Amino acid sequence: MATSIRSIKSLVPLLDRVLVQRIKAETKTAGGIFLPESSVKELNEAKVLAVGPGALSKDGERVPMGVAQGDRVLIPQFGGSPVKVGEDEYHLFRDSEILAKINE
Repeated sequence: MATSIRSIKSLVPLLDRVLVQRIKAETKTAGGIFLPESSVKELNEAKVLAVGPGALSKDGERVPMGVAQGDRVLIPQFGGSPVKVGEDEYHLFRDSEILAKINE
């Protein structure tokens, strides 16, 4: 079940959590043809909107996060905690669940 909040800016991830929004697949081809919704698949690519400060190690030291705000990342097809704000849907993942960072 998705959690509903009013503003995404009021959501601050804790510890090693990462707040992401999936990048929507193109619904129009380069030639200008619109694709039906049934043929457009959900991408595993997302944009990082916010990151927590990092988890604590056994020694009590902060473990640095692998991603930063603004990064493009590859996320798993399933998992994460959905967060709904209005019509938009976001996901919270642990830093260790992020599959890869996409460098441009």
